[in-house]
Amino acid sequence: MALDRYYPELIRNLPEFSDRFEAYKLEARNCDVLFATYPAGTSIEPHRHDTENVGVITKGELKLTMDGETQIISMGEWYHVAADKEHAAEFAEDTAEIEFWFTA
Repeated sequence: MALDRYYPELIRNLPEFSDRFEAYKLEARNCDVLFATYPAGTSIEPHRHDTENVGVITKGELKLTMDGETQIISMGEWYHVAADKEHAAEFAEDTAEIEFWFTA
């Protein structure tokens, strides 16, 4: 799912964020805001980061695994991943979300 097909032009004009997924990055003090898309079949291995993350699914759904438990986060629902918490993600269908990565 190409970023340029989902977000409006003002969002597409933000700097690109490059990692295990494609996103646009809106910088804010102590928080990075990512407008991310994940093509169907995307799987992100268990990992952790030093940011406190919350996100809202705007299309599709996220299969989020933490502490041996998996939950499905559907469109319109929010999730939270604590800093340094190991987690993994899977996307069975094309999915988009807005992620907030808070730093101390």
